[in-house]
Amino acid sequence: MKNVMIVDDAAFMRMTIKRILENDNYKVIAEAENGYKAIELFKELRPDIISLDITMPEMDGIETLRRIKEIDAKAKVIMITAMGQDKLVREAVKLGATSFLVKPFNESQLIQTFKQVASRI
Repeated sequence: MKNVMIVDDAAFMRMTIKRILENDNYKVIAEAENGYKAIELFKELRPDIISLDITMPEMDGIETLRRIKEIDAKAKVIMITAMGQDKLVREAVKLGATSFLVKPFNESQLIQTFKQVASRI
């Protein structure tokens, strides 16, 4: 069972991702509503996989990804992005994002993406 941290400023999105993942035998060990909290929790818990929203207040997903990769270059991070954020996606790839998921996504897309990333651990 892989440990997951979900980072999204929208509580509804965190709850949705958590429900889907827990139904597929992932363990959600942490949730964060912003990048600052995500970095603190990452240092403490070292989840196997992180789902990270690109667009968040206070600290966006790109800066959060940058800081997580400084802590652990091997961290597995799935970026969650909205349509039309191609420039941000390219930036995240340069920084070492493991995979991407474009909103709106369905349950099977989420599970497939997590399984692909989990297979690399």
